[in-house]
Amino acid sequence: MDLGPRTHVRWIPTLALVAVGTMINYLDRTVLGIAAPFLTRDLGLTAASMGVVFSAFSWSYALLQIPGGIFLDRFGTRVTYFLAIVFWSLFTALMGAVRSLQALILTRIGVGTFEAPCFPANSRILATWFPQRERARANAIYSFGQYVGLGFLSVPLFWITQRFGWRGLFFIVGTLGMLFGVVWWIFYRNPNDSRAVNQAELDYIEAGGGGEYKGQPLQFRWSHIGALLRHRQIVGASIGQFGGNSIQVFFLTWFPTYLVTERGMTFIKAGVMVALPYIAASAGVLVGGFASDLLLKKTGSANLARKLPIVSGMVLASAIIAANYVPASDNTTVMFIMSLAFFGQGMTNLGWTVVSDVAPKKLIGLTSGIFNFSANLAGIVTPLVIGITYQLTGSFFGPLAYVAAVALLGAFSYSVILGDIHRLEVETVPVGAD
Repeated sequence: MDLGPRTHVRWIPTLALVAVGTMINYLDRTVLGIAAPFLTRDLGLTAASMGVVFSAFSWSYALLQIPGGIFLDRFGTRVTYFLAIVFWSLFTALMGAVRSLQALILTRIGVGTFEAPCFPANSRILATWFPQRERARANAIYSFGQYVGLGFLSVPLFWITQRFGWRGLFFIVGTLGMLFGVVWWIFYRNPNDSRAVNQAELDYIEAGGGGEYKGQPLQFRWSHIGALLRHRQIVGASIGQFGGNSIQVFFLTWFPTYLVTERGMTFIKAGVMVALPYIAASAGVLVGGFASDLLLKKTGSANLARKLPIVSGMVLASAIIAANYVPASDNTTVMFIMSLAFFGQGMTNLGWTVVSDVAPKKLIGLTSGIFNFSANLAGIVTPLVIGITYQLTGSFFGPLAYVAAVALLGAFSYSVILGDIHRLEVETVPVGAD
């Protein structure tokens, strides 16, 4: 590799592939929420049953974060991501064939199982392909695609559901994901395996704290988990992201139902309205990411640059509780509140940059798995709390209050528990070592 003008392979195709993969990841989570009003009618499901179905994704998704991170550290990003995309998309397509609550739960568990390594892999890509000064922006760009894609796709997805039925929706989205898996396998490479990157770009990445771990593959030991959890950075980020993720889970699962049942919107109007908070969230992702890297450049303080946008976003997200006090006829104000809350939640996506900053290079997958396991306990708890509370009370007052409270918990954890942001080191054992 030559030392000519620095290439930009870290941005294209690398980050572009991550952005599309992440958008498909969230698309496959979201389609169940879009299909829910029709699906519940056809399968005769109650609100509590749908709460279980929404939650089922996170049973496997959360529990397999750590095993997925171990697999990622052992077999690398390219193989892990390819297998994940193909199989989670297959299970998404299979959801279109279900005839019972049990089958719906099993396919939803399948989607969660194979999506589990995705965000740890994203974190590994940020840490290996990008210097620290660019990570927040890179994180913002691929996450922007995730949110804005869902925002602009909401109306077509609602149209597909009405035109081809909820079964057709699952078949179409699942097939698109499997096709992208092939694209990923063809174009993605790790930095040292890429023929397109030159030495100047590799040197730039490594000088900024990025680059691949070049040692022997690691022999996983349970003590690695304990060693990581002894650091307040891991605990603080994990608790904090539980709070931020609770807002996201509400929008991914119950939000369309909230608009149709609580606010009295028609199905198509709800489809248009769903797009607005996603677009706001995409703006929040960009504001948080670019503001963070700008603060880092101006102040040199990773603590200020990472924490200030995240904590500010959590506080804005807690404003969702204000929707409880808006008259039933005033949907304009409700959508403003929801968009403001999801804008704030978009800023909290910067938590993944924190993980890329603090994770030991040898254990990026495992560290990300621990972080995402904790964050996605929200995916188990939040749909159940909302479903059961809504069925018992016939109102979304309690669910929105709960979501606001855990957002404030997240703000406290990031601001107080997290501590100093720096690269951690832990003792590890290479494969084959005694």
